[in-house]
Amino acid sequence: LLPLAALAALLLLLPSYDIPAGVNQPGKLRLVLAVLLGTATLGRILEKTGLCSQITFGRYVRQGRKLGVDPKLFIQDLQFNKVPVRVYKPKGTSDGRRRGIIFFHGGGWVFGSLDTYEKVCRYLSRESDSVVVSVQYRLAPEHKYPAAYEDCLDVTVNFMKNTEDYGVDPDSVIVCGDSAGGNLAAAVSQTLAGRPNLPRLRAQILIYPGLQALDFNLPSYHQNRGVPLLFRERAAFFALQYLNGHALHMQEVLEGSHIPPDMRLKYRKWVSPDNIPEKFKVRGVKPLRPTDFIAEVYETVKRFCEPNLCPLLAEDAVVLQLPETFILTCEYDVLRDDGLLYKKRLEDNGVQVTWYHLEDGFHGIISLYDYCGFSFPSGKRGLDSVVNFLKNL
Repeated sequence: LLPLAALAALLLLLPSYDIPAGVNQPGKLRLVLAVLLGTATLGRILEKTGLCSQITFGRYVRQGRKLGVDPKLFIQDLQFNKVPVRVYKPKGTSDGRRRGIIFFHGGGWVFGSLDTYEKVCRYLSRESDSVVVSVQYRLAPEHKYPAAYEDCLDVTVNFMKNTEDYGVDPDSVIVCGDSAGGNLAAAVSQTLAGRPNLPRLRAQILIYPGLQALDFNLPSYHQNRGVPLLFRERAAFFALQYLNGHALHMQEVLEGSHIPPDMRLKYRKWVSPDNIPEKFKVRGVKPLRPTDFIAEVYETVKRFCEPNLCPLLAEDAVVLQLPETFILTCEYDVLRDDGLLYKKRLEDNGVQVTWYHLEDGFHGIISLYDYCGFSFPSGKRGLDSVVNFLKNL
């Protein structure tokens, strides 16, 4: 009966979600959405019956599987400072030491695993001839901020101090991540900027990163609020799960009641629709509705103003020291404007930025480049843009 109930709920919900005609492979995306909605619905039913939590069930379904032997790669599961990692090293000979990529997976700080991103990491390692270290950081809500950030920082520092063990050039280490992983890569990169006791990071690669939680009313949040695979409400939900281990006050955060007026004014120079190019506002953008500040809510979320959680809020003195950067954004993604705002901040501070925009892309498309027997060509293009950036470093 449970699967039938989930299917019935799914059929009722599916038509209400917005899949614009301009996205890559809209029919396939609808199938992926059906699977995710079915999983969520069944997870809610299981949670109500007391069998397991919705998040636990979601992790089980999304965990993926470890693939078989790759003829072109050595693959090894290790621990760096007690943090599980998976190391991918090309088998072929190299003229010198290779570049090293430390990869932080997406999943809203709540989902994701080494197995979930196995195909992506193998692809990056093979196609760019790089050593890739995939990081299994601790997940929320069991492990709140800054647990994930601390794990990613620990692994990065450990690897940078021991690059010779993996045949990696210490001056060619790159941090990379998608979505929540892009957030973590940006935070780690900022922390390491200017550290005298470590080699300078060669680059950071930020794939549709979430970089702020001050304003969930930027143009892209309205334009793409109902577009899979990340809805506007879910973006706030994940940020709150990471911060507090629960999603209380989500509605107030969505409305913008969680930030004091003086602080909102302070950060307006960095987080504002005024900094979004006009061409990204041609689709429907709703005018902001003034909301009253609620001090009690701010007290529960005030760490949203910490750059290690919201890297877009870092001071210029930190930003100007950042390494060369690659940013990938998708048109049909609520997080699009986070990437566009960070691109402007970096360029304003003299940081070299390579920007790749998928006009037909949606959030999560990179990990769907080869999904369950069918592919999303736009995801492959995005992944290849990352590989090309790496080869040209």
